[in-house]
Formats: sequence, structure tokens, C-alpha cells
Amino acid sequence: MAAGITAGPVFRSMAKGGKVTENALLPQNVMDVVQRYAAKCDLPTIAPHDLRRTFAKLAHKGHAALEQIQLSLGHASIQTTERYLGVKQDLADAPCDRLGLRFGK
Repeated sequence: MAAGITAGPVFRSMAKGGKVTENALLPQNVMDVVQRYAAKCDLPTIAPHDLRRTFAKLAHKGHAALEQIQLSLGHASIQTTERYLGVKQDLADAPCDRLGLRFGK
């Protein structure tokens, strides 16, 4: 590996002087970086939930299955994910329509 990391956390904190430590980077560390970047770019205040919603919307825009987004977000039902994204499932092209089963002659 280019970073020399073969075990343990991939995202790690840094000590003063730029030395990478063995400690995992905490979610709050990521949020601090994002908020500093937003302030530097004159963007509005960003909350942790904004990152979650952005992830979900980008995944949906990239054609990720709603069920995969549901699992990633930890929603109990697909309807919750639909409401969260403001979308509905496309039942006009349902998977059961592609089974290749024929009935009758």
C-alpha cells in the first residue's frame, strides 16, 4: 500500500507536525473539516444531517437502488427512504416483470 497501512483504521488522525498517528479519525474531525471548508467558501452552515442527506441524494442520482440506500441510512422501511428522498419507486418496470415466465400457449 502506498500509505503503508496494512491494518487498523484507514482514516487516521494527525499529530502536530503532520505525523500520522495510529488513532482513527473521528466523525467530529470530518465534520470540523467540512465546516471549515464551508466557511472558507462562504457556504451556509452545514449540519451532520446535511451530509447524510447529500449522500442519499447523490446515491439516488447515481442510480443506486432504493433498497441499498435504505440499508445505508438504516431506515426500517423503503417508504421512509422514499419520503426522505422525495421519490417513489418505479413500479412500471418492476423486477417481477423480468422473470421470463410465460403462461398459456
